[in-house]
Amino acid sequence: MSGGVQLENANPVIFQRSVDRMLTASEEDEDVHDPIDDREIFLIRSINDPEHPLSLEELNVVEQVRQVNDTESTVSVEFTPTIPHCSMATLIGLSIKVKLLRSLPDRFKIDVHITPGTHASEEANKQLADKERVAAALENSSLLEVVNQCLS
Repeated sequence: MSGGVQLENANPVIFQRSVDRMLTASEEDEDVHDPIDDREIFLIRSINDPEHPLSLEELNVVEQVRQVNDTESTVSVEFTPTIPHCSMATLIGLSIKVKLLRSLPDRFKIDVHITPGTHASEEANKQLADKERVAAALENSSLLEVVNQCLS
């Protein structure tokens, strides 16, 4: 969001952030097996939008609906761009995927996709599902810098 650049969605609707979850004693105990659940995956809520100084949660891009299966080591996250023709959708999805890749054990298969019917193009879903395209994107230092800004 640099000066002189016109925003695609100049006046987004801003939503209230949810309350941080309370940790139980067993969750804090390193000796107790604590399966990964959808509450832990919601760490993606704090990712910054690439266009606005707001989090994905505040823009309602990510909601508290995710599919997590600890025993099968799978995570599926849907996100909803603020506008149907959002050019930042792939970058947002890549940021979500990178946050999860960095936060979860390597055993997890991570699926990040746009909520069906909420975006004008399905191309972002194809890009996010393609491991080679994601790896190539993360080798691009300029793109990685933008992703890291979203995650900071």
